[in-house]
Amino acid sequence: MCGIAGIVNLGNQQPITPDALRRMVSVQQYRGPDESGAYLDDHIALAHARLSIIALKDGTQPIHNEDKSLWIIYNGEVFNYPELRQELINRGHKFYTSSDTEVILHLYEEKGINFLNELNGQFAFAIWNSKNRTLILARDRVGILPLHYTIQNQRLYFASEIKALFANKEIKRLIDPESLDQIFTYWTTLPGKTAFSQIKELPPAHYMIISPYEIKTEKYWDLNFPINSETINKKSDNLINEISETLMDSVKIRLRADVPVGTYLSGGLDSSALTETVKKNFNNELRSFGIRFENKDYDEGKFQNEMVDFLKVNHSEITASNDAIGANLEKVLWHTEKPLLRTGPIPLFILSELVNQSGYKVVLTGEGADEVFGGYDIFKEAKIRNFWAKDPDSKLRPLLLGRLYPYIFKDDRVKQTLIAFFKNGIDNPDDPFFSHNIRWKNTSKIKNFFSEQIKDNTKDYDSYSELLKLLPADYSYWDTVTKSQFLESLIFLSNYLLSSQGDRVAMAHSVELRVPYLDHRIIELLNKVNSEIKINGLNEKYLLKQVFKNRLPSNIISRWKNPYRAPIHKALLNNNLNLIKDYCSEDAIKRTGIFEYSKVQKLINKLEKLDKASEFDEMALVGIISTQIISKIFIDDFKSDLDGSTKFDLFFDYRSVNEKLTNVI
Repeated sequence: MCGIAGIVNLGNQQPITPDALRRMVSVQQYRGPDESGAYLDDHIALAHARLSIIALKDGTQPIHNEDKSLWIIYNGEVFNYPELRQELINRGHKFYTSSDTEVILHLYEEKGINFLNELNGQFAFAIWNSKNRTLILARDRVGILPLHYTIQNQRLYFASEIKALFANKEIKRLIDPESLDQIFTYWTTLPGKTAFSQIKELPPAHYMIISPYEIKTEKYWDLNFPINSETINKKSDNLINEISETLMDSVKIRLRADVPVGTYLSGGLDSSALTETVKKNFNNELRSFGIRFENKDYDEGKFQNEMVDFLKVNHSEITASNDAIGANLEKVLWHTEKPLLRTGPIPLFILSELVNQSGYKVVLTGEGADEVFGGYDIFKEAKIRNFWAKDPDSKLRPLLLGRLYPYIFKDDRVKQTLIAFFKNGIDNPDDPFFSHNIRWKNTSKIKNFFSEQIKDNTKDYDSYSELLKLLPADYSYWDTVTKSQFLESLIFLSNYLLSSQGDRVAMAHSVELRVPYLDHRIIELLNKVNSEIKINGLNEKYLLKQVFKNRLPSNIISRWKNPYRAPIHKALLNNNLNLIKDYCSEDAIKRTGIFEYSKVQKLINKLEKLDKASEFDEMALVGIISTQIISKIFIDDFKSDLDGSTKFDLFFDYRSVNEKLTNVI
């Protein structure tokens, strides 16, 4: 992984300075601490901070083609680059590096914009054509890596992270009330939005073309599902073998690196399956990493230890104490660049530091398996509620929820409350958001903490209407579980799981995450499978379990899914941390103007008296504190006159001179 940044003159005739590039790179230097480079001409400036993983000796960027008419800065990995490289050599292309970056450039030369369909990887990059003054920005299919941009002052600014845009003092820094409305509904922003006004993110599977004549954004890949009658509706040995072989190859190509590759091992099915695949087939000296919790309600150490003993891996673990979770919240928000309704990213931030200190730059992780194979409780809830909707007055059908939450159903009073909760919307199974609406509406209640000013700014805004525009034309023909899978992938996967809980907290410590379950071949294969096969009855990830049933311990295969969570109010209400004093005092609340102080204070007083808090109150607490922190560090205290201390290892200067080259060491 790396950090990229650039500025394009759209009409502004003022020259772009190297200092602007240095500031943009310096503020995200942790994304690429190994070396940096830049390209500058009369129309564009490109900068790159490199985390060297492939082609350690000759992969310094920017990289150019043979006649230096095309230039690329690139964040990511294309895992099928050796095969693509050989094809290009056979067609006469000449390479001067051994990197996957140069392969992208030559593939674009050969095939034009359709080359994106050839790439199997995770990426965000910029290609500059100096002959026709056209810039291409592109992002991988599912949004594993970030790419942000803004158009202001007749210039387009782009970068891996938003803080690099803010490093230019002319860029406005304002919290976007509509984005807050989205975050406090969906846990994150919708594709393309960020927490800040006028700052956008290129959506997954999109490219943008910026030319002297136009700026256009296009989608090059879709998360397609066939209608039920066209799906694979029967488990077969051939299907299991195809999944197994595709996953094996996905892991194999993601081990391509000139540095060691480790794995995250939580003790759950997804990470255990990946670790087994690597250990038994590719790397007998595998190093794995795991997170433990002080609070036993969240700890999965028992299952981690079982897998470590079973596989005989060299395992390292670190415990995320409540104090450590609270103490690292501000640091994590500097990297996520958006408010959080969960503390889940913080332990993974702590874990990535352990990975870095252990001398590793790359780990494989199990993200995406739940979305692709059908693993989340919300999918099973949708299945039960859809069955229940066919007989809304049934007393027996809602009892199926007890299969999902047996520990809750032991208390009859709580059971009735849960049934009443899930009955909301049961009379409208054709609602496009049937699977998620009750969750979203519950989360939306946190918006009652908003100040009158924010409520007034968003009173006419309807995020559901905006989400409707993102649904595919054939969405209404899909079954309830498939719709739920799509929504979870569209919103939660790319903008939270792979971002706030993925790339951002890993790259904070210069660690690259690779996600084999999100190989587009696996996604496309599983999307063809009927949801009744993915979730067999209420047995989630049935096909993945079939692949590994003779390869993992039976209780790892059959164990009840334990969603990854981290402590909230016990971690954040620690008086020694001063989070409440610093960010939720009357002065602090009034300064940002986002929340109503009296309601915030009432919530805090309530939580300070509780040993266990409700999910809603905990979400409200972390949402309020994190929003206050985001406002302070990015709006109030951000220094846009940063000292651009980065010294470019390679600097191509083409300002007004066609063949001028300066190397700065």
